[in-house]
Amino acid sequence: MTNKWKSTAALMLSAIPLVFTGALISDHAMASTMKISGNTTPLTIERIHASPALAGASPRGLKLSPDGSRVTYLASREDNQHFYDLWQMDISTAKRSMLLNADKLAGGELSDEEKARRERQRIYGQGIMEYFWADDGQALLIPAAGKLYFYTLADQKAQALNTGEGFVTDARLSPKGRYVSFVREQNIFVLELATEKLTQLTFDGKGPIKNGMAEFVAQEEMGRMTGYWWSPDESAIAFTRIDESGVELVTRNEIYADGIKLTEQRYPYAGKANVEIELGVIELASKAVQWIDLGKDKDIYLPRVKWLPDSKQLSFQWQSRDQQALDLRIIDLDVKAGSDAKANTVVKERSQAWINLHDDLHFLKQQQAFIWASERDGFKHLYLFDLSGKQIKQLTTGQWAVDDLEFVDEQAGWVYFSGRKDTVIERHLYRVSLTSDKIEKLSTKAGMHSAVFADKKPIYLDYFNSLIQPPQVSLHSDTGEHLMWVEQNEINQAHPLYDVAGLWQIPEFGQLKAEDGQALQYRLFKPTDFDASKKYPVVVRVYGGPHAQLVVNSWSEADYFSQYLLQQGFAVFQLDNRGSAHRGTQFEYVIYQNMGDAEVKDQKVGASYLRSLPFIDGDNIAIYGHSYGGYMALMSQFKAPDYFKAAISGAPVTDWRLYDTHYTERYMGNPDSNKQGYDASSITPYVENYQSGLLMYHGMADDNVLFENSTRVYKALQDEGKLFQMMDYPGSKHSMRGEKVRNHLYKSLAAFLERELK
Repeated sequence: MTNKWKSTAALMLSAIPLVFTGALISDHAMASTMKISGNTTPLTIERIHASPALAGASPRGLKLSPDGSRVTYLASREDNQHFYDLWQMDISTAKRSMLLNADKLAGGELSDEEKARRERQRIYGQGIMEYFWADDGQALLIPAAGKLYFYTLADQKAQALNTGEGFVTDARLSPKGRYVSFVREQNIFVLELATEKLTQLTFDGKGPIKNGMAEFVAQEEMGRMTGYWWSPDESAIAFTRIDESGVELVTRNEIYADGIKLTEQRYPYAGKANVEIELGVIELASKAVQWIDLGKDKDIYLPRVKWLPDSKQLSFQWQSRDQQALDLRIIDLDVKAGSDAKANTVVKERSQAWINLHDDLHFLKQQQAFIWASERDGFKHLYLFDLSGKQIKQLTTGQWAVDDLEFVDEQAGWVYFSGRKDTVIERHLYRVSLTSDKIEKLSTKAGMHSAVFADKKPIYLDYFNSLIQPPQVSLHSDTGEHLMWVEQNEINQAHPLYDVAGLWQIPEFGQLKAEDGQALQYRLFKPTDFDASKKYPVVVRVYGGPHAQLVVNSWSEADYFSQYLLQQGFAVFQLDNRGSAHRGTQFEYVIYQNMGDAEVKDQKVGASYLRSLPFIDGDNIAIYGHSYGGYMALMSQFKAPDYFKAAISGAPVTDWRLYDTHYTERYMGNPDSNKQGYDASSITPYVENYQSGLLMYHGMADDNVLFENSTRVYKALQDEGKLFQMMDYPGSKHSMRGEKVRNHLYKSLAAFLERELK
């Protein structure tokens, strides 16, 4: 439930004149008559999903080659926005060219395991979907539908590697580029490139035993998509061995148009058993395995594993089942092979609610120290520790949050990070000195900046977007100086957006107050042909769950449907309720053990504000969301029917006992110890409040939020004699992919809103 191009002369939102109303409490509230230049062709639902993509040339998979000579990226085709080829730009000449046409790689059917893995990665498309640079910058590894290809720049050829029989997944190059590793049939294999010698490293993977593979909750909820890690010197591989035999085996009916597929899935429901996990290190030379002592408690999580630069020490993060304890532990592996290694805990994080995971651990090479992120002071900040766990200094501080640690330049003494230091509705790039408190802001344009750094020097690609600029990519120096465009993606007459851009609407931003006084950010889109003397129905678009933020100055494909609604005479409103991201632990922890309460109260605050506006028809407010947003749509309409006349709920969780352990227990605790909280956070107790105006939809092959979540509400509503509408999609997963599916879905949503609100 839980990715990355207009000119430097573009107007920025920070320059928008301030507009205040009596309900606003913010000095950064914004409104604008600013428009994107273009024609005024009405937007259609078919055009939203057709090729070429409205966002224009928006490369994904951005990388700088290890030698810093070129930028590589995946670009979609003009006639198929979901088919990707590998492109390059020579930095010395700024010349772009296709590096590898995906048609040259043999296609094939994905395995069920790989299909599920891509769904959890939110990867959708065909052709080349990922690639890896060799350390010398002269070759690349390209996985393609279970096969592996090694592309050398000198030969300009993609050679198919002999990986044996069976589907290959989670392939990568070793750190120095001498080996290719992968997982096949639940075991780890290594192929030596020079000799083409294939070596199987683990042998007991079958059935519920999986080596080198991330379990379901690691993929879906922890952001860990792998189960093995190379040592920097390529002498060993750390890996997980998971035993799923204790996890409930669920037989799911995946309903397709041409039949029903019975699928067995190990699904760890909240309060039920998880996998048992072990951590081992296998030496390539001897194939001896050294198992690491994780402690007596086996009911734990292992969210992160990372080698230290010397290849003799390994770190891992140990997390308690209740997620209120997170330890960073380091093991000295320079002991006799075959014996258990003992770990030293160097950082302990504790919370009365939960600990958020992150990827912000960096071990320094020039001193025995590491950088670590923590929310111990209420906001996520960066800290410097020595290897014994002694805090050397807090690198960042303040009532704002760091997003990510981006790069560390030890020689120059700078730590690069992204964060919300200036405003919570934008993400900017900064650097802080390792030896002083000096912080420099590197990004300048108002919006969302994501950096991709070179491996060995602080030059970076800035993947930027805003409400008025689809994603663009530029190359920058260590001080933030703009060096060149990789993809300017300027909205000119040749841009796919140009025909419809003249009608694009920019929202007003503002703040409201929650019942506890905390600030709630919102943004309000007015209808295209806005007339202040008229009253307009409004659609509240909501997500509302943790680790998400909708009220931002960013370009989003999710806003295309909002723009369509604006042209149909609707207003669109979004409010980030308490529990959502980037505002510190006090803002997030409000929902602990009581989901669906504070969030709904905050959305009611938003609805009350809308009713106070003279141009809003307060009797015609709908709420619409997907996933957690689907849950929020149901809870808001059922608990506050006087506020929301209609609701659209997509793929909702309707009883948290039906969702997975790691996500659900993080926020709700265990069902056995918090029965009252689970009952109150379920949809069914409030079904009796429902009056009318509900549309629910769900993918009938959803393996994330299981279809049963919706069918339970269908049955409860039917038993109550309540009339509602449902639209379910055969074969669709949680993300509802596919042009035909999405066209039908959004036409259905638009027609429903027309009927209910007009």
